[in-house]
Amino acid sequence: MGNMKNKFKIFIVFTGCLLFRLIPLRAPNVEPIMASIMPLGRRFGALSGFAFGFLSIFLYDVLTHFGAWSWTAGITYGFVGLASFFYFNRFKSSILNFAVFAFFATIFFDLITGVLFAPMWGQTILNALVMQIPFTALHLAGNIGFALTLSPLINKWLVSKEFFSLNYSKQELAKI
Repeated sequence: MGNMKNKFKIFIVFTGCLLFRLIPLRAPNVEPIMASIMPLGRRFGALSGFAFGFLSIFLYDVLTHFGAWSWTAGITYGFVGLASFFYFNRFKSSILNFAVFAFFATIFFDLITGVLFAPMWGQTILNALVMQIPFTALHLAGNIGFALTLSPLINKWLVSKEFFSLNYSKQELAKI
């Protein structure tokens, strides 16, 4: 039963991220994927982290505006999810570490998707780097903000045996 509960929790977090991204006229790059992928990758492993990151991007693009970029962004976010597993196996899942990971993972994601693949879209790398700065600043603000607020809540919920509660036992607390 615990495994079904875990799968349903993952499904709820995934669906929440997708629905949030579907909000019309929201600020670009302000979304809870990074905040969700960190505790999820830490708790359920590298493959789950990769799948969550890849599918979060890929399925959204299938529903809205699929293109060649969907593969690049999906695979890159998959690697962010993969990295979250390794990072949080080495470092405690604290608010500070959520923010630190979000910072570096956002820089990595935006560098790959917004700068290094720019020649595919007819831009120079230098032009793409300069044009990427305001988007990355907004992306960093959103991801770090969500990392400080949402990641700790998701983390507590994922390790809790309770489904509708963030309360957990001393044994569950030791696992965090």
